Amino acid sequence: MDVNLNHPIYNIISEVADRMGVETYAVGGVVRDYFLQRPCSDIDVVCVGSGIALAEEVAKQISDHTEVHVYRNFGTAQIHHHDGDTEWEVEFVGARRESYSHDSRKPIVEDGTLEDDQNRRDFTINAMAVCLNKARFGELVDPFGGIRDLNDGILRTPLEPGITFSDDPLRMMRAIRFASQLGFTIEEHCFQAICDNAERLKIISQERITAELNKILLSPRPSVGLKLLQKAGLMQIFFPEFSRLKGVETVNGRSHKDNFYHTLEVVDNVAEKSDDLWLRWAAMLHDIGKPATKRYDEKLGWTFHGHEAKGAQMVKRIFKRLKLPLDAKMRYVEKLVLLHLRPIVISEDVVTDSAVRRLLFEAGDDIDDLMLLCEADITSKKEEKKERFRKNYKLVRQKLVELEEKDRIRNFQPPVSGLDIMETFGLKPCQEIGIIKDAIKDAILDGKIPNEREAAWQMMLEMGDKLGLKRV
Repeated sequence: MDVNLNHPIYNIISEVADRMGVETYAVGGVVRDYFLQRPCSDIDVVCVGSGIALAEEVAKQISDHTEVHVYRNFGTAQIHHHDGDTEWEVEFVGARRESYSHDSRKPIVEDGTLEDDQNRRDFTINAMAVCLNKARFGELVDPFGGIRDLNDGILRTPLEPGITFSDDPLRMMRAIRFASQLGFTIEEHCFQAICDNAERLKIISQERITAELNKILLSPRPSVGLKLLQKAGLMQIFFPEFSRLKGVETVNGRSHKDNFYHTLEVVDNVAEKSDDLWLRWAAMLHDIGKPATKRYDEKLGWTFHGHEAKGAQMVKRIFKRLKLPLDAKMRYVEKLVLLHLRPIVISEDVVTDSAVRRLLFEAGDDIDDLMLLCEADITSKKEEKKERFRKNYKLVRQKLVELEEKDRIRNFQPPVSGLDIMETFGLKPCQEIGIIKDAIKDAILDGKIPNEREAAWQMMLEMGDKLGLKRV
């Protein structure tokens, strides 16, 4: 079978490889994605010889200004090639044979043949190679039936899966990530080998595990990968808090829902509406505080009081351990976890202007994401209940728009500042300033005064009089 390689970069590599007398192939993801008709701007090139020398000659052929990034410790080199709006990254490596020690995923590397190089690949669908030499240009080399597995939607390893996963346990995360991204099934013996080698994941750095987890979260239906992580025993190793959501407890014939599967449904619901990784993380963590707050009450049944506050407290610890960013992205997730019940409470009661103003004030620019998360949280099997929630949320959304237009509450700062109060009453920093500022803020949010400087100034003066402050 021949592969159509239209991009000019392949012709350049072909000409240089023939001139140098080096057997050269495109391998891995670029070949897989060609058959899946997926875009791919990362090209992996393997040659039977020096990948660095080939890269340097190809760069000269492209232009005098093309840079080569050489990584001599790994025997690889990269070229970044711009083509219109697309940036292509081409990595060159010499064909190699690998062997592993038990306590490390870093292999001992030796020069090898194309066959050796294909043997070391993680999955059959990533072990296909396409010849770039002119005499065999476009010829597919597929010793493990990668095309068959692509057509069948199957993930399997080229060699014995137990050895493949034990040698490099990150491949277990990659298998589940590909299953989630592509909608493929992991072959039975292959999946059993993942289960058997789950503990080996502990030799992998957290950064690499989390990079794969983020790719799973960004897949079309993240629940596919998250279920497989749990089933294989991997989730329990690096994210035990999420595993603890799983399970149903029954007392006196009364059960609570399985919060693990509920959360997966919420994450999928969010994924249908947004590609934002951090909103998906908020969905993943929105009920993370439930196991710690679960209680059984004879009258009420199962309760999870305060799980939103507990969950928000847990976010920083989880982000820190998983090596996720401890910046505005983390604070965004904390905020959404903390506030995710607020729209529900508002919608179940009479939707008052005051309650909606306070929600808008606390959520700020994240109000739309918060509402999306809350709507995704409707997972009841009763259509009537789901419809009632949807109507209530629609009413909350209408109120949010009306009050934002009228009162400009989103991200608002009270019209009177602490400095205004200090200058008016000749004060140094003290408790009274906070009392006056909070009173003005509450009065605006409760609709007692408009969000305007004149009304806020008058209230400041009245509060000062009540507190016995003298005006300067």
